[in-house]
Amino acid sequence: MKKNISRFVEMKATVIETKGDRTTPPRRTISQRPDYRAVVGLDVGDRQTHYCVLDLDGELAVEGAVATREASLRVQFEGKARMRIALEAGTHSAWIHRLLVELGHDVIVANPRKVRLISSSDSKNDPADARTLARLAHVGPELLSPIQPRSEKTQVDLALVRARDVAVQSRTKIVNAVRGIVKSTGHRLPKSSTLTFARKAKDACPEALQPALLPLLRVIEELTREIELYEKLVSQKAETEYPQTKAIRTIHGVGPITALTFVLVLNNDRNRFRNSRDVGCYIGLRPKQRDSGQRAPQLGITKAGDSLLRRLATQCAQYILGPFGKDSALRRWGLSLALRGGKNAKKRAVVAVARKLVILMHRIWITQEVYEPLRGVALKSTAA
Repeated sequence: MKKNISRFVEMKATVIETKGDRTTPPRRTISQRPDYRAVVGLDVGDRQTHYCVLDLDGELAVEGAVATREASLRVQFEGKARMRIALEAGTHSAWIHRLLVELGHDVIVANPRKVRLISSSDSKNDPADARTLARLAHVGPELLSPIQPRSEKTQVDLALVRARDVAVQSRTKIVNAVRGIVKSTGHRLPKSSTLTFARKAKDACPEALQPALLPLLRVIEELTREIELYEKLVSQKAETEYPQTKAIRTIHGVGPITALTFVLVLNNDRNRFRNSRDVGCYIGLRPKQRDSGQRAPQLGITKAGDSLLRRLATQCAQYILGPFGKDSALRRWGLSLALRGGKNAKKRAVVAVARKLVILMHRIWITQEVYEPLRGVALKSTAA
């Protein structure tokens, strides 16, 4: 016991320098000094960006605002000593991050879902948000839950997929609106797929509604043609520029759109996650947790991450579990979940299959192996 106490005293003596009756912490060595000279918080708006600059001691140095333009930000931060700059993820965060990194600064893009100190504040305004970001970045970057911004090429390629999704959603809304208008007059349009809806609806549309609905049907036809062009471009890009998606597309039910979106949302970095299971959590397919004591309620999924990829994964899961899905270990597992009873059993099975599907996609992306639908089932039957 005495040896342990004496060892602790010796260790403490090496850490603390004694000057008379005062004890002062050791001075920071050159290797421990930060490589930046100030900490900046940026509250980025669509037209104006407020900034707050702190010195290394955390004292307020200067505040102000600058136009949210490349030229204005370049004038403000170009040629300055290296700074740690924090901003929230948003519409302008990607290009601002690239610009400031180009100018030699250490840039942190914060996850707004994690920084509740800003969103839940009762005194929320742009200068106050910039001060909060600066102080959090000064204390520790981990408090901002930093995210990895996408590269410029990845962002441009992902815009093609998102543009197609906008066209698909617009077409769906117009189709639903046309059906609703016809139903309000006591008529019904025949069942049909979206591809043939406009043609069949023209023949079955009541004569009194034709002046109102025929222009909408022409818009649907035009959107259908544009969506087909989008899909050709996506398939071509997946084949030529992202050949690693070929292995992912061997999974029955996963097409080039889902495979390319998966690779682009993960910033074309297959080693971004240590464990493939983390991908399901990343796109919001993990159930929420609010456990307290003996209470562990069942909650819905978090819905964090990219909503487009989550929707595409859910659509693939519905196809896998549907009547046209091929036999596979994943399909059998999902159907067994759907048969457990309860009115929400089918919905929970779809979400569970979607989560397992993205994990499988990530694993195949890493290994580049051809998907074997009954791989696990074959092993079990052999062991039996």
